[in-house]
Amino acid sequence: MFTGIIQAVGTIATLQARGGDVRLRVQTGKLPLDDVAIGDSICTNGVCLTVTELPGDGYWADVSRETLSLTTLGALEAGSRVNLEKSLTPTDRLGGHIVSGHVDGLGEIVSLAEDARSWRVVVRAPDALAKYIAHKGSVCIDGTSLTVNAVDGACFDLNIIPQTMTETVFGDYQVRTKVNLEVDVIARYLERLLAGDAAAQPGASVSLETLAEHGYVKAKP
Repeated sequence: MFTGIIQAVGTIATLQARGGDVRLRVQTGKLPLDDVAIGDSICTNGVCLTVTELPGDGYWADVSRETLSLTTLGALEAGSRVNLEKSLTPTDRLGGHIVSGHVDGLGEIVSLAEDARSWRVVVRAPDALAKYIAHKGSVCIDGTSLTVNAVDGACFDLNIIPQTMTETVFGDYQVRTKVNLEVDVIARYLERLLAGDAAAQPGASVSLETLAEHGYVKAKP
């Protein structure tokens, strides 16, 4: 588990193709690794990766075909910058929100505009994820915990403060940049719980009728 508070920006040092998947080496820069052991998890641009080797200046991790197909890791190259966060411990401050490192889909940067010393960034989510993103709710972008300022269909608006722009890879983003999205875990579980016993059936989902039954929307006359 992670908090979405980025601890350092690392650099992709090596990508090795291995029979359809990839072996990845990340140089971690200022991120201390003295408390990291082989088998530990490090959130890498929002993706939970397991450390397989510790060469001293970073770590190696294996990236499966599943992860390559669902995240932006497959599009990275040597020299690409990535957000890094070590997994939390029971004594850590939960400064962001609960982040699992399990990417739900890819978003796309729609616009970036300066707003005083901050930046306003609009991101388009996949249509299937739009229902999980709410005004003043939490969303994780490339491992960064952020608050949603506004929602318009599948697009949502973020305010990025100078600290976040300089200490994460947000400063590298341009219009049409693809980003890893993880929605709030509470929203995902809430949908499953609302399905009730029907959740055990193939293809189960929450309909307007289900929401009306539980008082979340007004039933049609």
